Amino acid sequence: MPVCVIGAGSWGTALATALARGGRDVRLVAHTAEKAAAMQQARENARYLPGIGFPEGLQVTADAAAVLPRARAVIVATPSAAAEAVLPLVAERAHAPVIGAFKGLHPVTLERSDEVLCRYLGRERVALLSGPSFAEEVARGMPTGVTLAAYDLELAHHVATLFDGTNFRIYTSSDMVGVAIGGALKNVIAIAAGSAEGLHLGHNSVAALITRGIVEISRLAVVCGGAEETLRGLSGLGDLVLTCTGALSRNRRLGMALARGKPLDQALQEIGQVVEGVRTAAAALRLAAKHGVELPITEAVQAVLTGNMRPDEAAFELMARPIKDE
Repeated sequence: MPVCVIGAGSWGTALATALARGGRDVRLVAHTAEKAAAMQQARENARYLPGIGFPEGLQVTADAAAVLPRARAVIVATPSAAAEAVLPLVAERAHAPVIGAFKGLHPVTLERSDEVLCRYLGRERVALLSGPSFAEEVARGMPTGVTLAAYDLELAHHVATLFDGTNFRIYTSSDMVGVAIGGALKNVIAIAAGSAEGLHLGHNSVAALITRGIVEISRLAVVCGGAEETLRGLSGLGDLVLTCTGALSRNRRLGMALARGKPLDQALQEIGQVVEGVRTAAAALRLAAKHGVELPITEAVQAVLTGNMRPDEAAFELMARPIKDE
């Protein structure tokens, strides 16, 4: 019974590679038959992870409907905007646990990733995988610590065994809310950190953004029902630090480009992959307003993304906020 990984971008390919290298039989589902055939023939994802060969146990297909009924587990590793396109088929055809490996907030319903999964699949067989994990490093077999959360901790423990023998160190959690919020909002804070880098504001500013950013994320997570301690772990602070400081971070790179004067559309085109923080910022502000929570860094990022403020103006506004107790 293979593990089915839906989404043949960098993240899905990295997860499939890690699992296959660990001895699992893996089916990686690409969006089209042409892409599947190209990767199967080349034995690598030449577009997103060039030079990293596929282990023998990894096969690529575009026929999710054929793979899902036989799967021992399903990992949805698409961008968050694409998850809803595949979840109905997963709900119809799969009978195994489903792991969400996508991060974000729904721009219309404001649902977290765990809520989107539950809407289609119910609470009893869904889990979330999150934490500081650049796809390229995962695919190259570098040690990676992540959080695997499920409403039922026994399910989290069961699903975690899939990663035995891989380069993953799994920590389990039952706080789906905290893990989902941490994974979504860290991308927004990383845009701010990238802007500080692009403006040459120094290491002090980035450290301040990370520190106040985790406070901001925790504030929203707690009011939504999450645990503050979750945000001190891998799926919160760990993921935030990586995304705000790592050269492979798309959200950080976007912030740097915006700070250097590039228009948003041009910056996104040059990055060439989905930058989740762009879609998440507006949704996070709406969710925060619903709960009466203040997110000043997210507000500044959204103002820059919409063109209402330059990155240097946003930095000044954050620094000019009234003195308050920490």
